Amino acid sequence: MTDVLQRVRDLQNEDLGAAETLLLTFMQRELPFDVASIELRPSAVSLNSFNGFMYLKDSSKYFFKSHTETDTVIEEYYNAEMLAKAGYNVIQPVYRSEEPGKQMLVYEVIDDQSVFEVAWAIENGQSDLLDTLTVAQNESDELLLQHYKDSLIWQSAAEAAQSPVHQLFHHRLVRGRLKRFYGDIPNGSRDVQIQLPGLETIMGQVASVNWVINGQRYEETLAQIVSRAIELLEPAQEGPAVIGHGDAHNGNVFLRRDTQPPSLLYFDPAFAGKHHPLLDLTKPLFHNVFAMWMYYPQVKADQTHISLTQNRNTWNIEHDYELPEVRHMFLKSKVDRVLEPTVQLLAEHDWLQSNWRQYIKAALMCCPLLTMNLADNDRFPPSISLLGLTMAVEMGSESHDKRSLIDQMLDEVEAVL
Repeated sequence: MTDVLQRVRDLQNEDLGAAETLLLTFMQRELPFDVASIELRPSAVSLNSFNGFMYLKDSSKYFFKSHTETDTVIEEYYNAEMLAKAGYNVIQPVYRSEEPGKQMLVYEVIDDQSVFEVAWAIENGQSDLLDTLTVAQNESDELLLQHYKDSLIWQSAAEAAQSPVHQLFHHRLVRGRLKRFYGDIPNGSRDVQIQLPGLETIMGQVASVNWVINGQRYEETLAQIVSRAIELLEPAQEGPAVIGHGDAHNGNVFLRRDTQPPSLLYFDPAFAGKHHPLLDLTKPLFHNVFAMWMYYPQVKADQTHISLTQNRNTWNIEHDYELPEVRHMFLKSKVDRVLEPTVQLLAEHDWLQSNWRQYIKAALMCCPLLTMNLADNDRFPPSISLLGLTMAVEMGSESHDKRSLIDQMLDEVEAVL
């Protein structure tokens, strides 16, 4: 069964009609609905999932979504009820299936645009909703901090290990995805090739060099960064936990413009649960701010100039990838209204681990490196593969000489402690 849904995910971008036929047969057989037809909606934001509309024979219409993570290890896949009880503004499904190979959520149809769609339109000068979105984002982040305060507990190592959110981080590092994408990076992969601007090489070489990125000097190799992340992100660690969405990137949030004030509505809590608040913040901090190259690789390749110069074992990278105003808004709102006060809250409880900065940077590193395969040059142009690698280094390691944007933000957070 797992292969059917994964095949639909991959086929929708190659042969939409065939994907819809395959999925319709599956849904008519497996779902307790009298399904007449379905309509898939391939989307740039749906990297490990698919969604669309389901039409029943009585003319009613529903929205569906399915996650198709190859390395799925979690059992309780959907936790909307937990979020709702904790006060989150979250859509509740009318049907859910948690059975492996049949993971499916069915919802009443929501007509609002996702924040991903709204922000992309703003970024491209096709929408004047920046002020509206800013109000909604600020309000939502203030509510998020309150949810953290209300649900904050101390969690045992055994409890922490069961949190679904680890599938987005540690599980991707150790349960197959890292090795499948890049080979054995910590030990010098030699069997995975990657095409970069003016250079075809192997991931073992990429993982062993030092980096200078737009004047930012990094003293660790990618292999060292990954090895440390595997240790830092070990799931079985006692510590603070909150009830959180876990995967609250903009594709999983709707903008409700008809509320006063405008508000955000959470969707698809596939990785929700009780987990460390810094892990809860990781996906929105990276994907909502830095990651549009991942969703629109060709568009960003056409807009971005990037060069690679080799000097012995150091790669010097220069690029002009910049963040539009809407991306800075997301970063500032999340850092000022959630990250900084959350770190202070943990410090007040004496629950802030000394390596909290390295911990969140390790999680941030997983986003550019392991959401998609940067060595897949059928998906990513060489320039974007290199850009993604630079971001993995920036997120995972400390910058010297010139500070990276993420380090500047964390410096500001650290300064208030």
